[in-house]
Amino acid sequence: MNHRKLMTLVVCLGAVITITAWRLDAQQDPGPRGGQAGAGSFFQMLGPNEQANFAEALEAFMEVDSVSGTIEGEGDGGLGPTFNGNSCAQCHAQPAIGGSSPGLKSPQNSIPNPQVALATLHGAKNSVPSFITADGPVREARFVYTITQRGAVPDGGVHGLFTITGRPDAKDCVLTQPDFAKEVGRRNVIFRIPTPVFGLGLVEATPDETLRSNLRATQSQRFRLGIGGRFNTNGNDGTITRFGWKAQNKSLFIFSGEAYNVEQGVSNEAFPNERSADGVCAINGTPEDIGGATEADAGEGPGDVALFALFARLSAPPKPAEPTDSTSRGAQVFENTGCSLCHSSSLTTGKARYTGMSNVTYHPFSDFALHHMGWGLADRVTQGVAGADEFRTAPLWGVGQRLFFLHDGRTSDLLQAIRAHQSNGSEANGVISKFKTLSPNQVQDLLNFLRSL
Repeated sequence: MNHRKLMTLVVCLGAVITITAWRLDAQQDPGPRGGQAGAGSFFQMLGPNEQANFAEALEAFMEVDSVSGTIEGEGDGGLGPTFNGNSCAQCHAQPAIGGSSPGLKSPQNSIPNPQVALATLHGAKNSVPSFITADGPVREARFVYTITQRGAVPDGGVHGLFTITGRPDAKDCVLTQPDFAKEVGRRNVIFRIPTPVFGLGLVEATPDETLRSNLRATQSQRFRLGIGGRFNTNGNDGTITRFGWKAQNKSLFIFSGEAYNVEQGVSNEAFPNERSADGVCAINGTPEDIGGATEADAGEGPGDVALFALFARLSAPPKPAEPTDSTSRGAQVFENTGCSLCHSSSLTTGKARYTGMSNVTYHPFSDFALHHMGWGLADRVTQGVAGADEFRTAPLWGVGQRLFFLHDGRTSDLLQAIRAHQSNGSEANGVISKFKTLSPNQVQDLLNFLRSL
């Protein structure tokens, strides 16, 4: 008996509720893939000197910062005055250093959200916001608006979760946390989780014309399904920006410099000014991270930002699992349903300066273009040309070992993440309509395929 006839029979028997539950529950996200992490090492074609550079960059990425550099084991100073983390590796940890948010569901490193303990580390006097939980994702918080006596003014910026107040290396700084409870009550807070940095040297080495050609190649197919697509661009030269949830950053150096300043509060050569600081809380001279930029500092070597960018640039892309019959069928479902029209499986680099990275075909499962995702996912924040509901197509390489999905980490279930693509105004609505026609076995094959990436 086929599935359609079975549905008809059950309806006639008055058991609609039972069969509906079966329809929804028969397919299941198998969860993050176990075994060794398929990422975290250097690009395999690199030469010995480049591999050594990667090792140095990894060490910097793992370094824990304090405020003034006086706490043993916490490396350089510069933390704060506001911050979300005290190390790049603290947030980019799953399934290996350089990945996305860690969590208790990790088969590799089952650890609670480190932001919970960070709130009071070294005597800091912070409360933990309601949206930061031990079993939830690492998050940053942005306010959609700043509320003033004159009304609401567009904001969109990151508001640090914690301050350095109370720490022994913060002297007399007294800085109050934002009133997150009030802003959550106003529905004025949106969240972002860390984006993995694996393989991003290949993305940076991909020519703009390759990205534009890739988008043009599927134009007619996308049009039939109601899919648009455009690139975020640099306002000065019109070139494609491609890093960050809204593709707002042009280069890995800018991406790293902004993160260092926003997430850890460390001023640097790309972002040289402190955030949220008065004279007392501005402990150090700025920029706090500098390396070889002036004659006096020329002997210091690269600064942290340059090393963070180098770590991402020299890292290998995630390695997928060996295919099975189910994942091979799922790959075909992925193609037939139209998922690949945005999540492009293959792109090719141009001429790169690093060994083995020139003219390499890689598999990010992203077109790195912006798409309207509808009001179900909209964060109401504008960055560059990316509007309130536009996001860069999230690369799916490595998704098989990821714990949290979508820009705000709202779910750890791939099936829920897929369904969340449908809402009023979403370019994915046509694809989701096709997804809904799939048999339970096809859906399961698709989920298995995604968990193999």
